[in-house]
Amino acid sequence: TSGNFCNSEMLMVCLFQEKIMRVPYGPNKEYFKYSLFLVFCNRITTSAVSAGVLLASKKALDPVAPIYKYCVVSVSNILTTTCQYEALKYVSFPVQTLAKCAKMIPVMIWGTLIMQKKYNGRDYLFALIVTLGCSIFILFPAAGDISPYSRGSESTVWGVSLMIGYLGFDGFTSTFQDKLFKGYDMEIHNQIFYTTMCSRMISFTGLILQGNLLMAIDFVSRHNDCFIDIAILSTVATISQFFISYTIRSFGALAFATIMTTRQLVSILLSCVWFAHPLSSEQLIGAVIVFGSIYSKNIFRSKPKPTLPEQTENGSSSPPRATTA
Repeated sequence: TSGNFCNSEMLMVCLFQEKIMRVPYGPNKEYFKYSLFLVFCNRITTSAVSAGVLLASKKALDPVAPIYKYCVVSVSNILTTTCQYEALKYVSFPVQTLAKCAKMIPVMIWGTLIMQKKYNGRDYLFALIVTLGCSIFILFPAAGDISPYSRGSESTVWGVSLMIGYLGFDGFTSTFQDKLFKGYDMEIHNQIFYTTMCSRMISFTGLILQGNLLMAIDFVSRHNDCFIDIAILSTVATISQFFISYTIRSFGALAFATIMTTRQLVSILLSCVWFAHPLSSEQLIGAVIVFGSIYSKNIFRSKPKPTLPEQTENGSSSPPRATTA
């Protein structure tokens, strides 16, 4: 199913993100620091693939919505991805991944503001409990989990700030995408093509203004293994983007935030094994709170609601009709 494919692709994306941003390259142990270059490479690949799909399926390349609406999604998405990559310099991947579980809160806030959605008290309660678990996980890191960019408490402040930025921008991105899908008769590939085209131009401009484009190209040219990692990351990120957009269009932003929970749990376990991240006892408690709350919410949601017996003309109730397989 699309959820399983999305989970597996996102697992690979997350692992290669951590490898590129936190594992040194070459005999001199150089670290890749140009997160916006990763965004640029990802968007080039995604826009090219989406254009190819539109042309192969003989669908129009004309924009369905006003261009500025694609640009809004694009800017928000670039800020989301940049915060995500930059945060890996200051917090470990397990910390970042678990913090993403708190995405439900910004999605609910943006859903209320943008989509005029209403949520019940149980939704807010679960969201607050998840946030509590995430806070415990972030504030009590294991002593041996040291970032290559670590500067003590300053790193924690920067890491948390970047993760808050990521959650806010990501919640807005998925909610606004949901609004576009519901407001226009829009193909998934159409939205991806125009948003990634805008992202490509914006990230390229940012690299030029920062003066990092030539430095990033020089780094990649000197480290072939980094080039291969970026190529794999861009390819897998492109595939996952199509499944993400499909999920948001079919099930909505909040459902997407919830079904990613299994992927996040497996990501943490894989990262701890692959990159030898230690976990403190407080972090284990925080993880149990987070995933226990989310899975409990899913169980409550999956329980079928009792159906009321139909009323006949004389007011007596009739037995419920049997459903066919």
